[in-house]
Amino acid sequence: MKTHHYIFLTTILFVIVFYDQNPGLNLGIIGIIYSLLTFFRTCKENRTKTFLFLFITSILSSIAFAWYGDMPSFLAVASSYLLLSYRSKNRRLKILFLIPVFVTNCFTAIFRFFSLDEWLPKRNVPGLWQKTLAFVLIPLILISVFFAVYSAGSNHFANLFTNVELDINFWQLLAMIILGFFIAFNYWNFAVEKFIYKNNHILDDNFKEKEVIQKSTYSFLDLDAERMSGIISFFALNILLIFFIVTYNYEQFYESAKPSSSLSEETHERVNAVIMSIAMAILVIMFYFKSNFNFDPKAGLMKTLAKIWIFLNAVLVISAMVKNSEYIINYGFTYKRLGVYAFLILSLIGLIMTFIKIQMKKRNAFLFNTMAWYIYGIILVCSYINWGGIITSENMKRKDFVLEYHKREINFNEKQLLKYAEEKNNSKLKAEILNLDRVKFQQNEKFLSKVLYYQNIK
Repeated sequence: MKTHHYIFLTTILFVIVFYDQNPGLNLGIIGIIYSLLTFFRTCKENRTKTFLFLFITSILSSIAFAWYGDMPSFLAVASSYLLLSYRSKNRRLKILFLIPVFVTNCFTAIFRFFSLDEWLPKRNVPGLWQKTLAFVLIPLILISVFFAVYSAGSNHFANLFTNVELDINFWQLLAMIILGFFIAFNYWNFAVEKFIYKNNHILDDNFKEKEVIQKSTYSFLDLDAERMSGIISFFALNILLIFFIVTYNYEQFYESAKPSSSLSEETHERVNAVIMSIAMAILVIMFYFKSNFNFDPKAGLMKTLAKIWIFLNAVLVISAMVKNSEYIINYGFTYKRLGVYAFLILSLIGLIMTFIKIQMKKRNAFLFNTMAWYIYGIILVCSYINWGGIITSENMKRKDFVLEYHKREINFNEKQLLKYAEEKNNSKLKAEILNLDRVKFQQNEKFLSKVLYYQNIK
């Protein structure tokens, strides 16, 4: 099939599954269809290991959305399909160009649409599809649009057709057609601007030979002064960080106990400080090891001090993890406390990648390229796992289990709450759970709008 076939086919499918429906099973279905069509359309050269990985994750993300239908699974679906489409056409372009490419395409879609010769096939003799487009679709669209406009402007004109009853929401149908076409057009026919191709080398992981030449970064600092600046800075920062680690751990583990509300606020503030500290530490290392000092034979001491600083920052992250674990043991699981683990794990991965950057003499772009994939991985993990079920299941084991909080604030935990009701032999609670608004709403949804998780609650 040609590009226009894919665009029209997926537009029609989009309208069929989304018209008069809410997002749910339909998004999972259309996602899997997009995945399969992308796989068959992609040439063998571009079916790399990365592409196959994205093909699998896109299908799994579609299934996750059909099952949960929440924001994390939607983010997983959106990011998976953007990456899959991107990699199907460009196996060498860096992942960091993904957002500028698709943002640019969204703004230029209207202009690219009217460049018909670029996405519609050229034929001297009109074929069936040209005749259908010219004689049926275009006149039908024009008639429909002007009919709606005239009906809104004249009651007598609208009354001429009162006896003709069509159970169709015209404006919703038109919106679905436009949205479906917009998504399909940008998915199958996105363009990469020339300046992005030209600048792709800027995000390479490794240095080129011409970049290894030893020279000062700034005109007002010679190489020796810049090197000494790095040594003094990292030595002083190591001393400062040692004192901070000592005071940080003393405050966390040895100060007198505080009320849970105050402790919660302080814990999150300290974790935020740790994450900010790690981000700034990585930026400082990137500043000093952006080019020349990766290959400077006299920069051994500075590299050692930088690695020690990375190790001390890792100790700081682990301390925060231990405190978060202690906090969970004492007060139970919540989404925020699990989110703290996610951010701290990303911080630790960032430090490890920074160590690899120094050790393997990589460019700063290596960090951004690598961390983009790890962030994508975190999104996938958040969308595939029922964290609400885990939170409720673990907190049920506690004596201070707060039932109302879990009914009100935690999602996708109805099965665990039913199990809790059975253990307590509480039929009233069981009925309350089965009659929760979100459960009744989802179980009464139309087939294509259903979220499968709620269909398995009995």
